[in-house]
Amino acid sequence: MSTPRKIWFRWISALLLAFGAFLLGRGVREIYDAHMGQSVARREFPNQQLLPEVPSRPPLGEPVAKLTIPRLGTELYVFEGTDEKDLRLGPGHMPGTAMPGAKGNCVIAGHRDTHFRALKDIRQGDEIDLETARGLYTYTVNNTAIVLPTNTASLAPSQSAVLNLITCYPFYYLGNAPKRFIVTAKLAQSATQVSQLLR
Repeated sequence: MSTPRKIWFRWISALLLAFGAFLLGRGVREIYDAHMGQSVARREFPNQQLLPEVPSRPPLGEPVAKLTIPRLGTELYVFEGTDEKDLRLGPGHMPGTAMPGAKGNCVIAGHRDTHFRALKDIRQGDEIDLETARGLYTYTVNNTAIVLPTNTASLAPSQSAVLNLITCYPFYYLGNAPKRFIVTAKLAQSATQVSQLLR
């Protein structure tokens, strides 16, 4: 006959197993969505490059750019939108901010434990390429910062063409990370500007 202590121990064990299974399932889903989102974008993005007209504001959830950091060997497809469902697929361009290559502040957010994990190794002077249906734009990293979530300076409008990549920090923190890691870069040159210089 089971004692109350044994029954209580079995209930605790069952709850811990269920919680562990939940966390494992959630982690597997995050990795699966991240992989599938990038795979789908890899197929769809070239087709968008061939469209005769490019919308100034793409629909939410659509791939809008290919982000490459050559020194880190990073290639990611960026989606329009920063909702949780968008960020599971890939880094998200924040609606209302400048589009890649345009004058103003282009803000792209991503998860530290999937797509933006590579940012832990980024450094000043690194190049970040953003390829869109309008052209290829190269930004140069001029600053990185660790800030509190209440610090929204990276979202502020800009008179010049800048790029802000945002993710949570620390990169290997368990649970909801308490800070934000910001990469700020300035537009160096676009493919259009290069072609004009060669004429």
